[in-house]
Amino acid sequence: MYTVYLYVLETLADWEIGHVTAELSSGRFFREGAPEVALRTAGCNRAPVRTMGGLNVVPDCTVDEISIDASGVLLLPGADTWGDARHAAVLDRAEALLAAGGTVCAICGATVALANRGLLDHRPHASNGPGFLERFAPGYRGQAHCADAPSVADGNLITAGCTGALAWARHILDRLDVFSPATLQAWYDYFRTGAPEHFFALMQSLPGE
Repeated sequence: MYTVYLYVLETLADWEIGHVTAELSSGRFFREGAPEVALRTAGCNRAPVRTMGGLNVVPDCTVDEISIDASGVLLLPGADTWGDARHAAVLDRAEALLAAGGTVCAICGATVALANRGLLDHRPHASNGPGFLERFAPGYRGQAHCADAPSVADGNLITAGCTGALAWARHILDRLDVFSPATLQAWYDYFRTGAPEHFFALMQSLPGE
């Protein structure tokens, strides 16, 4: 079983998390025998946060309740508020999770937060294009490992730029092994292209079809 924690913070970029949270929460395309997934929102405290899209989210738990083990998964979405010192606690958790074999998934502004911690200096990663991390993370030294790609998976570290939400979700679903390979490919192709043949392939890939 995986416990997936979505860190929620003010100005959270709603569109960056939609694909992955919808699939992990609903389980609608899970393969037979897929591991169970519990999705929880975590905040620096239990106060509601307001997303960039104007939605109010009340955290299920606080950062100190995030389990540090190999079955833990932490989703760090983009936001305009990552520079706030209050987010140091979740970055501590992210660093500990990586060391424990858990999975950390960061997109857009969250990659800046990881870069400022030095967590991207020695691992393949993606962000919002060449030069972005250098501009917003002065201590960043990972230029040699930054790919000009929508999303990069390096074992238990999955990163993406703000336009890479679909590819980021694909890497996460693959990491958790909740879709069959055929379902994952068809799902990605359908949402990437909208072509009906991929929708039919997706439906045919599901258990019992």
